[in-house]
Amino acid sequence: MTPIHQPLLVLDHLRLIDGTGAAPVADAVLVIEGTRIRWSGPADQLPETPELRSVPRLDLRGRTVCPGFIDTHVHFALPGPGENPALGIAEPVTYRVLKVLERLRTTLHNGVTTARDLMGLDAGFRRAVAERRVPGPRLLVAISMLSQTAGHADFRFPGGIDGLAAAVAFPGSPPSIVDTSDDIRVRVRSLVAAGADCIKLATSGGVTSPHDQPEWLGLRPELVRAAVEEAAAYGGLRVAVHAIGEPGIAAAVHAGAHSIEHGYALTDELRAEMAERGQFLVPTLLETMTEPDPRQVGPHIHAKAVRWHRVAQDAFARTVDADVPIAMGTDSGLTAPHGHNLKELGLMVRFGNMTPLQAIRAATSDAARLCGIDTLTGTLSTGKAADLIICGTDPLADINALGDPANIHTVIKDGHIAIDRTGILKATSPPNLT
Repeated sequence: MTPIHQPLLVLDHLRLIDGTGAAPVADAVLVIEGTRIRWSGPADQLPETPELRSVPRLDLRGRTVCPGFIDTHVHFALPGPGENPALGIAEPVTYRVLKVLERLRTTLHNGVTTARDLMGLDAGFRRAVAERRVPGPRLLVAISMLSQTAGHADFRFPGGIDGLAAAVAFPGSPPSIVDTSDDIRVRVRSLVAAGADCIKLATSGGVTSPHDQPEWLGLRPELVRAAVEEAAAYGGLRVAVHAIGEPGIAAAVHAGAHSIEHGYALTDELRAEMAERGQFLVPTLLETMTEPDPRQVGPHIHAKAVRWHRVAQDAFARTVDADVPIAMGTDSGLTAPHGHNLKELGLMVRFGNMTPLQAIRAATSDAARLCGIDTLTGTLSTGKAADLIICGTDPLADINALGDPANIHTVIKDGHIAIDRTGILKATSPPNLT
């Protein structure tokens, strides 16, 4: 069988930030073949093959190219600050799906080419994006978040309404409440059967949950260990744990979770243990920048947010200094709006004293490593997926500029143009980019 020819695209005269943390290459070339990166590096090291000499080159005129960014903590089923999630109970499922599709498109167009949805979407959304039926970031889905009765996943109210189901659940979503080790083993297996890419647990109370406080212990260590064991048995799935207060963080760290989501009350001892184990912190700083409207959520939830968001911002630099691995995550869908994910980069620099290059690495290669997809994406390296953005500004001079979609000139995912705001790729558009 004759192989199908994969057209080449050569991007020339670009400044390359490859996602590894290495210094940028001032005059670089990047070659895309089909959906993959064929070559990237300094222009004077480009192999001089007859094939490459015959391909037209697209001059980027010194623009900076970065890997497509990865948000490891999003909630596409939640609307963000502009809408009350409880309204979902009055909406047809089809309408809620269409709103999710708009959020997926917006997020992709603004620079996120991979996203890990940690509660709300089922595997059907992942499949639709992968088959290019709808535009969106490459998806990893947890489907549900698991907690005990009166824990962070328990939004059942005295009037009989399950607020979590109303806000995020689609038909067939597995229940979220687990109270014994046997419960959690069965529920993890159910999530695997439903197509989950990772497992999401809650070992502390939360800011938005009605029955608990962030400093309370949620799932006990023996339940977390059971979930970690089951996830390991089913293909080595990652376990992400919502943990805000110290008892919940300790339970997750000691039980072997792969990532601590939020981690606001980390202690120096827990930081040292995470660094030694290689456990990631996903700081979700963007979620701490806006307090929920007390008229919608009630004064008690607003008070929790005011307190714990300040704790998060004050503690993050100590976690960075302790060499805990960091991966970008925004919690978009709660108080953080969809499509502004890259504002997290500037917040990591502001509150963590990270360099812009460190922040970019946390949102590319390190985020890919946390998610277990580092052989696929996260760096602009030979053989990786052609996921990249062309920047309108120098992100190392002004990392905050990436938070403005106007400065994300072009997004390419899997070798296909997602958006080309300035038309720079119109001059050369091989079939694989359309």
